[in-house]
Amino acid sequence: MNNPLRDPQDRRLPRIAGPCGLVIFGVTGDLARKKLMPAVYDLANRGLLPPGFALVGFARRDWANQDFAKIVHDAVAEHARTPFREEVWRQLSEGFRFVPGDFADDVAFDRLRQTIEDLDKERGTGGNHAFYLSIPPRFFPDVVGQLKEHSLAAHDDSWRRVVVEKPFGSDLQTARELNTVVSEVFPAESVFRIDHYLGKETVQNILAMRFANALFEPIWNTHYVDHVQITMAEDIGIGGRAGYYDAIGAARDVIQNHLLQLMALIAMEEPISFDARSLRIEKQKVLEGVRLPRRLDLHTARGQYAEGWSGGVKVPGYTAEEDIPADSRTETFAAIKLEIGSARWAGVPFYLRAGKRLGRRVTEVAVVFKRAPHLPFNETVTEALGENALVIRVQPDEGVTVRFGSKVPGTAMEIRDVSMDFAYGGSFVESSPEAYERLILDVLLGDPPLFPQHEEVELSWQILDPIIEHWAKKGSPEPYPSGTWGPASADAMLARDGRAWRRP
Repeated sequence: MNNPLRDPQDRRLPRIAGPCGLVIFGVTGDLARKKLMPAVYDLANRGLLPPGFALVGFARRDWANQDFAKIVHDAVAEHARTPFREEVWRQLSEGFRFVPGDFADDVAFDRLRQTIEDLDKERGTGGNHAFYLSIPPRFFPDVVGQLKEHSLAAHDDSWRRVVVEKPFGSDLQTARELNTVVSEVFPAESVFRIDHYLGKETVQNILAMRFANALFEPIWNTHYVDHVQITMAEDIGIGGRAGYYDAIGAARDVIQNHLLQLMALIAMEEPISFDARSLRIEKQKVLEGVRLPRRLDLHTARGQYAEGWSGGVKVPGYTAEEDIPADSRTETFAAIKLEIGSARWAGVPFYLRAGKRLGRRVTEVAVVFKRAPHLPFNETVTEALGENALVIRVQPDEGVTVRFGSKVPGTAMEIRDVSMDFAYGGSFVESSPEAYERLILDVLLGDPPLFPQHEEVELSWQILDPIIEHWAKKGSPEPYPSGTWGPASADAMLARDGRAWRRP
């Protein structure tokens, strides 16, 4: 009889992973140290991993198993979300193993296969293992090929899965090449493309808010919605990511994946169920229906942060950052206007923007509604009245705000914008799991609804590629002072439509 705690049909009960192990390639990197290792511990601390769970690190280091355990311990101590408990750590760390080697080392992959076989016997992992590629995409073909060559990609009567971190290519062609490499070794249902934004509680709440409430869906269309703004702003610079970021830029780094996925969730039709296939079908329809503006020069904007002030501190411009070429044309700010060719969204523009060294750190989706068709008030009473808006805050201070007009107390009929606010921290006792906790658990459970498949990835590149190509012909991005909200061209882009960006 099946354990009811593992019954996927009853979502009220905890979802506990069955016997399994996780292999992390690139275990010495920041992602593994700050996110993956702490997430594994937090899952164990919440009782969501099996007692015999195994964690294997693979890297070019001369470490023994105990050295790797110390690295994990330090990462957990610094970055874990849940309190440290010695009994949890003791049981978890007994399943830690480390395999030294590089991606071209056949002997190292032989050792990895032997390590996994030993863990199956010692920890009862049952041949079930996920391979997390926390490495630059250029190494994906090497690792995936080695997994196939050394009989690690498939196993009788058990599952093998691969987890791929973004970016999924740098354009449509490279994305297709990457998908071909991975799909030749792993079947589609065993490939998990991580977009950590899709694991955030507020992002998942978009679906609950839209489809579990009769309040919103009737007005979620062109008859009532004026436009949608999706913003991901960071107040920091590139930090130590110069080598990665200068080859990618803001549009590839954020818009192609995070923001287009958020747009798909906002714009999709109600799925027939919330399984992976149904969600994917509806998201794909949105991406297939995206229409680029005819004048990319008027309806896109890009910028590069210059010297300025951030948090009261004077900061250098992008080209003065360490390891950034003085003549770099990489954008640190990108904004685009898109429309969706469907009856629901005909004529409703979606404005997407992302940037570094902006006014503050915030990610939000603002659904801005049309003005009331008739206002039976004096114009002076409502002249400062804005548009109704529903704002979904993804980070920080996760929650939802509804902005509407209300009468100011007094004898006169004066109307002013007010906000009604829902915050996760104030409404729920339970703390929200970190995105990587949810995503790693979904991988181990084989539950893929929040993971984009290769069709979505390629459709996203089809949208973005023409914009990138257009920018490449237009010289350098427009400078904007650090600590502001981007270049003047971004404001002009909305002003042409008679609109303005929200100030989060």
